[in-house]
Amino acid sequence: MPFPRSSGVLLHPTSLPSRFGIGDLGSEAYRFVEFLAESRQKLWQVLPLGPTGYGNSPYMCFSAMAGNPLLISPERLRDEGLLSEEDFGDLPEFPAHKVDFEKVIEVKTPLLKKACENFKKETSPKSQQRFKSFCTSKAYWLDDYAFFMALRDAHEGESWHKWEPELAERDPATLAKFEQELADEIIYHKFLQFEFFRQWSDIKRFANDRNIQIIGDIPIYVAHDSADVWAHPEYFCLDEESKEPALMAGVPPDYFSETGQLWGNPVYDWEILQKDHFKWWVERFQSLLDYVDIVRIDHFRGFEAYWAVERGEETAINGEWIKAPGEGLFQVIRDKFGKLPVLAEDLGVITPEVEKLRDDFEFPGMKILHFAFGSGAGNPYLPFNYERNSVVYTGTHDNNTTVGWYEFLPEHEKQGLLAYIGCVSSEGVHWDLIRLALSSVANQAIIPLQDILGLGGAARMNVPSEGVGNWEWRYLPGALTYREIELFRKLTETFGRA
Repeated sequence: MPFPRSSGVLLHPTSLPSRFGIGDLGSEAYRFVEFLAESRQKLWQVLPLGPTGYGNSPYMCFSAMAGNPLLISPERLRDEGLLSEEDFGDLPEFPAHKVDFEKVIEVKTPLLKKACENFKKETSPKSQQRFKSFCTSKAYWLDDYAFFMALRDAHEGESWHKWEPELAERDPATLAKFEQELADEIIYHKFLQFEFFRQWSDIKRFANDRNIQIIGDIPIYVAHDSADVWAHPEYFCLDEESKEPALMAGVPPDYFSETGQLWGNPVYDWEILQKDHFKWWVERFQSLLDYVDIVRIDHFRGFEAYWAVERGEETAINGEWIKAPGEGLFQVIRDKFGKLPVLAEDLGVITPEVEKLRDDFEFPGMKILHFAFGSGAGNPYLPFNYERNSVVYTGTHDNNTTVGWYEFLPEHEKQGLLAYIGCVSSEGVHWDLIRLALSSVANQAIIPLQDILGLGGAARMNVPSEGVGNWEWRYLPGALTYREIELFRKLTETFGRA
């Protein structure tokens, strides 16, 4: 689906300022949307919004369809009458520049539980009816998710495949027994989703009213320890006895790692999914399109063929490519939803077959300026090689910031960049690359906020080959000044993206 010429910013909500140690859907989220509007942007791209597990990666969530309760704003719960300002009296001092996830969970969980208790006791019949309507409309994923999280809490965070066999294998009598015993906990997890979606829907409406669309991210895979795999094990390649992944997802050696990336997620049993007319995938798209305007499909190439690594391997080197039914899947989804507002993350080992799948459905591919310099005029990431139906980034959440990238750029690539742009401007190399992205023919241009702020490598969001210490970066209140707004706005207007 070709898109009109536009531009925007990549920023995950956890990176917003907040006094609760993590960005949330409170006042700073609205201030960020106002920054986008004042600088004439039309797009806000976020990472997956699901509830994160070990490593805090938004690409390894407990559900492919739920929202992250840590993004719920306690101040908005206060404004609803579910908390009071006195409840915030003993807040600890949080790190200013990063998220301390353990500390955040320790502080926010009691607040969320108290809000839930107050909701059950004190809210109006109208609010209670809204809650019931929400639970009914989302039941196709919410029931399994809330039950899964309640069971996980009851098992002190142990992965589902280590629960009692009757629970792991979803014996109906055992499920009914636990569902009755954990009724209050199940309501709590449903309440968290109700509040997340209510707060997120308000933010989205605020953005849409200012002609800003939300780009949401759909990871190709889900975490093994998730409601999705527990509830639908038939859709995944699992070992029959241990219930662990029999085939693990990843990618072969690439730009980011000499040994490849072994993600550990179970790959899909596409044959079973296909027999079920891709029902689970249709529901997944439906759930995401409920709260975003445009979908970025992560690891798009895996829908043409995916890299599968057998259980027991410690790196992704010894894997194999297996054909996937991407054409059939996207045709079913198009039949259901019409022409899709989809962006394809077509990075990595891209073959003519992957390009054909992308182009057959008119999905814009991604162009990354950090990959553009040092390998000659045929480099597909050089702006003069772009097609209009593409989206250009200075870098993605997996790249260093532009300032950090330039600092460690090999000399021959640095010379290639300088020859291309002429020289580094007085505003800095990050603004040179922003100008290059906005001036390109690509229909869409997305700039990470770190580049607008001119931040170095310490502000990097993710290092793909490292399992811990990622996803923590936050910006400070007041960082978005008149200077950034004016520079960004003028370039956006100059290059026809306003």
